[in-house]
Amino acid sequence: MLDINKVADGSKLTIGLVGRLDTTTAPDLEKEVKENLDGVSELVFDMKDLEYISSAGLRVLLSAQKVMNKSGKMTVCNVSDSINEIFEVTGFSDILTII
Repeated sequence: MLDINKVADGSKLTIGLVGRLDTTTAPDLEKEVKENLDGVSELVFDMKDLEYISSAGLRVLLSAQKVMNKSGKMTVCNVSDSINEIFEVTGFSDILTII
């Protein structure tokens, strides 16, 4: 299960993820991202409460990164050690801006 908490502040959108971002929940996040990026120049994924991310979740982040490369910036924050390890092993730590 994944809870998606969105906070819009002008042209900044923060998406808080709670739970598991996997094959089952990735389409929900993908839909939310696509529907909410109009006018957004700064996208932040807050992963403070994210327990797990699968390749399907990584694909959604990569897709969002490609969109934001054209219209602004994207950052990922509050990454746990286990999620950070996945980012490092997959090379996503080189693609994403992790703060």
